[in-house]
Amino acid sequence: MTRYSLLAAAIACGLAAPAAAQDVADFYRGKQIRLMVGSSVGGGYDTLGRLLARHIVNHIPGHPTMIVQNLPAAGGMVMTNQLYSQGPRDGTVIGAPINGIPTAPMLQPGAQFDTTKLNWIGSLMREASLAFIWHTVPVSHITEMASKEVLIGTTTVSTTMYDFPLLLNDLLGYKFKLVRGYKGTPEIYIAIERGEIQGNGGMGLASLKAVVPKWIEEKKIKFLVQYNFRPHPEFADVPMALDLARTDAERQAMRLAFSRLEYARPYFLPPGVPAERVQALRRAFDATMKDPAFLADAARVQLELSPMPGEEMQALVGELGKTPPAVVERVRKALMAPTSTAK
Repeated sequence: MTRYSLLAAAIACGLAAPAAAQDVADFYRGKQIRLMVGSSVGGGYDTLGRLLARHIVNHIPGHPTMIVQNLPAAGGMVMTNQLYSQGPRDGTVIGAPINGIPTAPMLQPGAQFDTTKLNWIGSLMREASLAFIWHTVPVSHITEMASKEVLIGTTTVSTTMYDFPLLLNDLLGYKFKLVRGYKGTPEIYIAIERGEIQGNGGMGLASLKAVVPKWIEEKKIKFLVQYNFRPHPEFADVPMALDLARTDAERQAMRLAFSRLEYARPYFLPPGVPAERVQALRRAFDATMKDPAFLADAARVQLELSPMPGEEMQALVGELGKTPPAVVERVRKALMAPTSTAK
């Protein structure tokens, strides 16, 4: 009987998979999916979201259409709160938040969602972020920051250029002095060249290459530390922030804060979406990452793809959710420290 039961179960599974796929195709055929971007039109998240929307529909069963809408309030917090509490929960809306959202319930006020219950379908890229100073600043190694103060520019709170140096100040006793109020990275770059500030505490490598590539080529700046989980191949000699941790608690605090670089462009579905539709959209995302037409468009906007599948991101968000409360509280307090100076 056991053998026949196993055979029957295997046959049932074999029939169920095509049936589920057909159900997904039937559901999406003729439908319109909304991609809700939690940032403003024209920014990086919006640009890449529109790029993804243009191609992923070709890999979703039933080939629905997709439109992009923007809800930038509170850095994507409002959009995520809304989709979490109100849905719709049928797989017709995808959220594209900023990369701080997966840890927002632990570190930021205003989050009314559990990120472990969101259905993460993937991230377009892992992002390299580094602290750098102008070449004339008399600091040659990150450990010198324990005794030498450096003036660095930043836009606003909850950005890598604000959060990351503040955390190093708290954990390791460094002396990054933040100057807030710059409207954007171009203004910060001008201020560095003028000598108003001495560097930046956490800038994306893609931004540097896009706006001031000659700074790197001509060695106008010195890189002090990189915050990625793994070394960037072009900067193997630049210290890793994670390697500076002296205790397990410090390393956990850094992983919690720096994790946003691992899923730099994430996408999710609200909780409650049928499992077969979550699976279909995850596989559509994976297929898009290998689509020659998508890859050609990505190359045109100089996007360095390093995608993370949905299952891997779901596991990482779950792991971060288990960070000890004492570590979470320390990171939260560090990011709220009143140590910055207004411009």
